[in-house]
Amino acid sequence: MTITEHKIKVGELEWFYRLAEPIGRSDLLPVVLLHGLPSHSYGWRKIMPALASQGTRAIAPDWIGYGLSAKPERREFAYTPDAFITALAEFVKVLELEQFSLVVQGFLGSVGLQYALRHSDQIASLAILNTPISTAAKLPWKMHQWGLPFAGDVLTQDPLLVDRTLEDGSRYQISEADLDVYRKPFLKSSSAGRSLMVTVRNLQHQQSMAEIESGFQQWQKPILIVWGMRDPWLPLSMAQHFANSIKQAEIIQLEKVGHYPQEHYYEAILEDLLPFVRRSAKH
Repeated sequence: MTITEHKIKVGELEWFYRLAEPIGRSDLLPVVLLHGLPSHSYGWRKIMPALASQGTRAIAPDWIGYGLSAKPERREFAYTPDAFITALAEFVKVLELEQFSLVVQGFLGSVGLQYALRHSDQIASLAILNTPISTAAKLPWKMHQWGLPFAGDVLTQDPLLVDRTLEDGSRYQISEADLDVYRKPFLKSSSAGRSLMVTVRNLQHQQSMAEIESGFQQWQKPILIVWGMRDPWLPLSMAQHFANSIKQAEIIQLEKVGHYPQEHYYEAILEDLLPFVRRSAKH
């Protein structure tokens, strides 16, 4: 299946998104895939074709400020969780997605969990891949530095932060060709680094984690948790505690897998993700 690239204007903001369409008619609900830091929708390139092959429309946007989406100045876009959630709601509305499965990964992917809590009527099912889900989760020092005064201004202008973060987090090397794609937004303009810096400064991490931790206690939709056990920043115990506290949750543990499981272990993810989103269409 081919992944196509699109841009769409939503209000004053231009979104870039990748799309994998099934061939022919399908009754399966679409899937929206949200990336974390400092990535963008390219991270889902190995997941999306398999979804489309089974009849699932797969949509992976670049968050505002990331990838090839608009990178407005902070006076035009606040880069807070509320700002991201509002923008995503408008994006979903323009694409006329009434109900869908949501897949999230990583820091900033957690904003997708807040979106799900605030728009639960739209969410048929939820898949969580190595995403902060507890007040015990801490922003890694590597990422925390991106928001520091002065230091953050310098660090976020270095395109190699993408290489170091993705490889440190995943625990494996990433091909130079793929790293070129991940780095590209940082090489094109200083605005990518500024967006990253302002996001970290405004992530409101502890408040967001408190919303997620308490909000999902009442969650009634199916949840699939796929967890790389070698994540250097988010321990397996966090995922296990979350899964144990929610009746509808199931957890899949992936050995030898780090923070970005979709980068190297997409086949293992698909073993459970494909039937999971098929089942959700029946609820």
